Amino acid sequence: MKKHILLLLALSGLTISCSKLDESVYSSIFTTNFYKTASDAEAGIASAAGSLINLYGFPLVAVSDFAADQAYPRAVVGRNTITLFSYDPYFTAQRNSGRHETEGPQGVWRFSYKGIENANWVIDKVPAIQMDVQRRTEIVAEAYALRALYHWTLTKTFNEIPVKIKPSTSEVEALVAKSPRADIYKQIYSDLDQAIAGLPSYSASLVKGRPSKEAIQGLYAKVALYNEDWNKALQQAQATINSGKYALMPNVLDVFDVDKEDVARIENMWAVEADRVTPSRWLTVMGIAGPRNSSGPDYAKVSFGSWFAYQSFFNSFSPTDKRRQLLDTTYRDVAGKIVPQKDITPVTPKGVLIRKYRDPNSIGEANNCNFPIIRLADVYLVAAEAEARQNGATPAAYGYINAVRKRAGLSDLTAGLGKDAFLAAVLQERSWELFAEADRWFDLTRTNTFMTVIPKAVNDVYPTRTPQDKHRYYPIPLEEIQANPKLTQSPGW
Repeated sequence: MKKHILLLLALSGLTISCSKLDESVYSSIFTTNFYKTASDAEAGIASAAGSLINLYGFPLVAVSDFAADQAYPRAVVGRNTITLFSYDPYFTAQRNSGRHETEGPQGVWRFSYKGIENANWVIDKVPAIQMDVQRRTEIVAEAYALRALYHWTLTKTFNEIPVKIKPSTSEVEALVAKSPRADIYKQIYSDLDQAIAGLPSYSASLVKGRPSKEAIQGLYAKVALYNEDWNKALQQAQATINSGKYALMPNVLDVFDVDKEDVARIENMWAVEADRVTPSRWLTVMGIAGPRNSSGPDYAKVSFGSWFAYQSFFNSFSPTDKRRQLLDTTYRDVAGKIVPQKDITPVTPKGVLIRKYRDPNSIGEANNCNFPIIRLADVYLVAAEAEARQNGATPAAYGYINAVRKRAGLSDLTAGLGKDAFLAAVLQERSWELFAEADRWFDLTRTNTFMTVIPKAVNDVYPTRTPQDKHRYYPIPLEEIQANPKLTQSPGW
């Protein structure tokens, strides 16, 4: 039993000391040796938030964007298996070139549960620390927000999953069975309520990367939308929008300008904060947003070149849509020469590049590009959908979607649409606004449109794509099922 506990703790990023057969834990931020001071509390919440850089750094983008109809990876083992729906729970490091832990569902599972475990310790231990009461309340509230986010990420990826709300001090607590979907969302709602009650409202002085009360209300709205809890989604979205704490950036391109990230916090409500000079504090995924060896101000100076947009997605934009400028059909090579789209090889003669994440001062993959967790534009579109789901295409629903369209340089949405047509328009608007933000696959699965949409997203690299109903959710990694006898595999896998 002890060896299982130690393994779990090791995977949670702990420092463990032992000699010979003595398996006592001498040093760990999760034991009674820690969580004594305010500094301990700060270290604990930093540890709980630390999984975000790994989760959004690649795995979540891979399982969402590589599987959907907007973007595709270079045809390398491990990435193309997601795009071609040939992924299976038996994938190992040997079978997919070592990418299984960081670029697929294994990474989503691993980093989410690591974050949950760390958050559980904060929630359990920090309330007893003698420190500034307000700061202590904020730390615990942030831990609740993180735990909710990690559980939601897991359930939208795998459907029914184990809900963990206690720190693992024994094998009994470490090995948990799946919970029904209703219970999962009940716990997520409860955690979000706790977070909202304790977090501060947004102000310019809020520490970067920390969520505000209004940001979590926006996240709550999106979570409720996924649970088809339309009224709750609308209420939380309205609370965020009407708070007056956030606003859409006047120019959508500025939201993704690395030099304007501080200003863009007025819209980018909660983001994974990157730092190119701090080890392990930049997002790996940014290094693939351009062709191999691309350079100069447009892309990272060194790039894996493995994240391209489908030509069909590029063509779906209106020429007047400013967001189309966040895609590109040319790139600057290492010699500084502009290379046209048709000459981008060997990926495809129709390679469209994703330009949302660019840092002209990147050092290899190391970059300062933040990754959004929840944006105000997203909340506007949640409000539009939630209103229409309940009341049809009302003036209020039109107002929410048109706010996003106008900012993009588009005219108002066609008036007089029926409910179904309006909802289809919202889904399309979400595609244009939120591409390359780890969102699209989950939009397609929650709306049950992936089976008809995905087969149309093909090109020279992936000429045929045939999703099945079982692909709605990813399989639970085989090693997790083998380690936990209480776990069962997802249906169809």
